[in-house]
Order: sequence, then C-alpha cells, then structure tokens
Amino acid sequence: NRFLANTTFDGLSGHIKVKGSSIVSSENNFFIWNLQHDPVGNLMWTRLGSWQEGKIIMDYGIWPEQAQRHKSHLQHPTRLHLRVVTLIEHPFVFTRDVDDEGLCPAGQLCLDPLTNDSGVLDNLFETLQGGNDTVPIELKKCCYGYCIDLLEKLAEDMNFDFDLYIVGDGKYGAWKNGHWTGLVGDLLAGTAHMAVTSFSINTARSQVIDFTSPFFSTSLGILVRTKDTAAPIGAFMWPLHWTMWLGIFVALHITAIFLTLYEWKSPFGMTPKGRNRNKVFSFSSALNVCYAILFGRTAAIKPPKCWTGRFLMNLWAIFCLFCLSTYTANLAAVMVGEKIYEELSGIHDTKLHHPSQGFRFGTVRESSAEDYVRQSFPEMHEYMRRYNVPATTDGVAYLKHDPEKLDAFIMDKALLDYEVSIDADCKLLTVGKPFAIEGYGIGLPPNSPLTSNISDLISQYKSHGFMDVLHDKWYKVVPCGKRSFAVTETLQMGIKHFSGLFVMLCVGFGLSILTTIGEHIVYRLVLPRIKKKSKMKYWLHTSQRLHRALNSSFIEEKRQPKKKRVEKRAHVGNSQHAVWNTANLGNCHRKKYICTDEGQNEVTIHQHQDIPLPQGRRETPPSLTTNGKAESLNTARTSVLQELTELEKQIEIIKQELQLAMDRKSELEEYARTNRTAES
Repeated sequence: NRFLANTTFDGLSGHIKVKGSSIVSSENNFFIWNLQHDPVGNLMWTRLGSWQEGKIIMDYGIWPEQAQRHKSHLQHPTRLHLRVVTLIEHPFVFTRDVDDEGLCPAGQLCLDPLTNDSGVLDNLFETLQGGNDTVPIELKKCCYGYCIDLLEKLAEDMNFDFDLYIVGDGKYGAWKNGHWTGLVGDLLAGTAHMAVTSFSINTARSQVIDFTSPFFSTSLGILVRTKDTAAPIGAFMWPLHWTMWLGIFVALHITAIFLTLYEWKSPFGMTPKGRNRNKVFSFSSALNVCYAILFGRTAAIKPPKCWTGRFLMNLWAIFCLFCLSTYTANLAAVMVGEKIYEELSGIHDTKLHHPSQGFRFGTVRESSAEDYVRQSFPEMHEYMRRYNVPATTDGVAYLKHDPEKLDAFIMDKALLDYEVSIDADCKLLTVGKPFAIEGYGIGLPPNSPLTSNISDLISQYKSHGFMDVLHDKWYKVVPCGKRSFAVTETLQMGIKHFSGLFVMLCVGFGLSILTTIGEHIVYRLVLPRIKKKSKMKYWLHTSQRLHRALNSSFIEEKRQPKKKRVEKRAHVGNSQHAVWNTANLGNCHRKKYICTDEGQNEVTIHQHQDIPLPQGRRETPPSLTTNGKAESLNTARTSVLQELTELEKQIEIIKQELQLAMDRKSELEEYARTNRTAES
C-alpha cells in the first residue's frame, strides 16, 4: 500500500489517482447493472446506478436488498401492482363524478389528490384498498377515455394491477427551479411507475425518463374562432360568380336572336309568310320567351311555331334548369353570411412573429408546444408567455369567450381536432400547415424493465388494428354536435337576407316610370318623324307593334271639340248643283271595308250586307239670283233637316251592326286562341 499511496498512474481503465492509502479516484465512469426478470419472466439486464469520481450514484431500482417493497416487482413476480399517473386531456382522459356509493359503474376509479407527495398518495391508496374506505368522496373520480382503454388492455396482457391518480399540479412536466414538475417529476421521484395520457415525446423529457414507442402520432396546430358577418345587400347574387351572371344574360340575348332568325327563315314560322298567321314572332317575342323560361314566369307568351325554334327553346330551358338548380343549391350556404377568421399560414406566419397590437395567442404552460416555441422562436415565446393557459380546455374557453380573450391557440393537433368536432356552435377551426411532428408515448422511470415489453405490445396493437379501433371509438363523433339544429335555424332566412331583391324591385318601379315616359316620347315624337321622313317602314321582324304604328293611317292627336260648320255653297248659273258626296262610297262599291294604307303588309276585308242609304228625295238648294236673293229659302232648310234626320237614323243602325260585329269578332278570337293553345 505504501507504494501506491499518493500516487498517480495510467492503468487499463484510464488515469487513476490514489489519495492517502485508501481513496482511489478515476477519471472514467462505470455503470452498475443487475440481472433481473422482467414482468413476463424473461431475464434482462437492468442498470441500477453508476460510479463517478469514486462515488456510487444509484438510479431508480437501487439494490434489491435495500428496497424490499420493490423486490416483489423485480424478482419472479406473480402479478405486478403499479401506480399510474395521468392528466386530464380530452379525448384521451375524461373524468366524471363517482356514484353515491363512491364507485364507478363505467371507467376506472382514480384519485384526484391535488398533491404529488408520495406519502400522502401511499396513505390514500392503502386506505382505499383496505376494508375501511375513508377516502373523501370529493377526491374520487371515474377516469375513462382513449388512454384508459389502452391502459386496461396493457394490464390484461401483462398481468398487472394498477392504482390510478391525477397529477397534482396538472402539468406535463418541465425543468423549473432546479427540478422537474408534473408527470416527469412524479416518475423521477418514484411516486408513479407509469404515466399514461397524451404525453408528448420530446428531447428534453427523453433525456431524463423512458418512453415507449409512440401509440399516437400527431403534430402541433393552431386553433382560431370564426365569426359570422351580416349578409350584405347583394348577397342574393353570391351563389353565382359575376362571370356566370354575365354569361347567362349574354346567352339569353343570343338565344333570342337565333330564335327570331330561325322563326323568320322557316316556312312554318309565325311570320306573314308562314301559313297566313295573324300574329308575328318578333325579337321582342323571343326575349319574352327567354326571360319567362329563365325566371319561371307563368305569364302568357308567344312561343315559336317552327320545329327548330321549339328545339332551341327547349334547349334553353335545360340550360336554365341547371343554372337555377345550382343557384338554389348554393343559396342557403352563402346567405347565412360570410365566416371570417384569423388566416394564419402556420407557425412561420408574420402575425405570430410580429404580432400587431391587440393580437393575442398562447399555448398550455409547461407543455411540449411551449417547449417547442421556446427553443425554436424565443422572441415569440417571450411575447406569448402572458397569454399562456393552464390547460387545453382553458385555451378553448378563452377563444369562445365573448369578447375573445385569445385570437389563436397553439397546441397538439390531436387535441384541437377533437375540440373542433365537439364544438356545438361550429365556430372553431384549425388553420395553417401542421408543424413539429411528434408522438404520444407512455412515460416510465429511467431504465424501467417495463419499457421494452410495453413497446412490443404497442407495436402488436398497431399491427392488429386495436389502435384504429380506439381512434374510431373516441374520434368518430358527429362533427359540430348540434350542427343539425344550427343549420335549421340558419336556413330561416329573414327579410334582411333578401333586402337586395326588394331594393332592386323598388329601383325597377322607378325605371318603369322612365320607360313609360320614353314610350310616350317615341310614340308622339319619334314615330311621326320616322313616318314622314324615313322610307324604311317594315318593322315586323323587330316588333309588330312598331310596324303597325308606323304604317297605320291614324296618328293619335289631341282631340279638340269640333264645332259644326255650315258651308255656304254659291253656285254660279243654273248648271251648278250641290250634290251628295259619294266618292268614297263609290270607291268601296257601297260595302263596308276596313282598309289599310298601301304600305300595310296585311289587308283584311270584312264584307257585310249593303247599308241602305237615304232614299228620300234630295232637294237641290235653290238657285240664287244674280242679286243673291233666295227664291224659297224655307223650303230648302226643311229639306236639309229631313235629310239629316234620316242620316242619323242610318248611323244608329250602323252602330248596332258594328257592335254585333265586334261581339262576334271577340267570340271568334277566343275560339282561335283556344285552338292554338290546344295545338301547342
């Protein structure tokens, strides 16, 4: 010994220094391993500690003879009994109150002690397992969810029992004030043997505890809230793009032009040359047909008669059917108002890196999301610290609060997707691209003998479809729970949604007055000038009404009261006589004709029985003498009065016949109209 005392030398294991005669220090570190049985009975090496700078530092597990309470778990166990810690996070872990007897009809009984003290937990679980259960009922909860189902499956396959409790501080775990908090702290302190919840695997945690292989893959996401805005005055136009509206009305007028062309070029069309028709299908008639089909108007129209025109009309009807169906299908979706929200492209969005005044976003304190932001974007983390919340449910509540306390919430996308699906108001939405891909694993103390076995079982569960069954069970819920009720209320569109239509109708009333004034201007000023100056008077192809107005002999004028004028006829000599003016009657051969001018394209002649003319003797006015005196003035006056009386009687007869003729004409027109409807 005296040769080695206070010496230093390089040996096979490295540089060795001997202090005094018994203290040996080495620069190398050594690990201490122990051969043990795993929970299923297989031999495995477990690290118990290390030798550093001449001191033994023990890990979890220590020497078996120094920890008798762990001996049954480590050496040939018949059935393990583990303590499992969890954290409430929907849909992975839910809680509800126990029944009146303190039991859980469904789910697993768990404790919510609000502490991480190992001694308190030992006493609570010993009391709970004993015959005299004195645990306060307010500390008892029923835990259930995705992770609880997974834990029950592992306990069945690995043959172990477990006590379940909720982490006291409600944290996942972070390095704070020289120690780890939350789930990580409980595992390191030996308070729990396993942590089962939505426990994200990251680098910092993996350096101090063990994780199984991930049982759920996820990433980080951003949650925002949508806002409904009032539908603007022109919302009824939204179902179709403006290009579609323009295309519809351009197609309408083009169709009307082709309908007119086909009708006038066909030998069977409704034209003067087509089968002696009394009516004419003009461009205005085609427009009336197209608009009536487009808007489903049931007013009387003048349809085309030729086959080509009818085919084109039906083709236009099919076109309108699809347009109106699309409009109707999209109407309800757009009339409820536009949904606006914070448009964030992802974690690299400028709104997050350079937030404007009043823009608030945060995450859950001491979560993997906060750890990611702190390491990747320190400035962003410094800004958002004031808005961070204790739990995911708090962040969602801040988003939905009126007024909002948060504008965006960053958290695991698996948790955010579930919150979106159960939102009764359907106002939550995840935006942007996912980032920071991660997985959920089961946390274990460092060098736990259970890590590899649980990882193998999780891999089997994935390959056999058990994890898919769990996902479908807890994630396939009705999106936006009460969506059916919300949609029903939204579809009850009030007058505010159609205010634009009412405004358009009022504008139409005003424009119709201008149109009426324009018609009078055209009829009283434009048409007379065209008739006098223009030689082009054939307008049947455009409008039958314009054609008749331009080619009729009667132009409406202001009617002035007419005074009877008595013309004095002076005749020189006995050879001049005042005779009855029968020029027109002679021209018409004493038969009644309804004659049009030479420019009229269509002439209709109605012949009636001869109208008897006055047969009384016409007394010629007495001859005047050279000095202008009448020989028998009284006799002449009497003759004229008699003739006027007879003419008035004949006029009355003609009026009666004309009335009868008009009644007959109405009957014939009604009969012809009925036949045309039947033919169509």
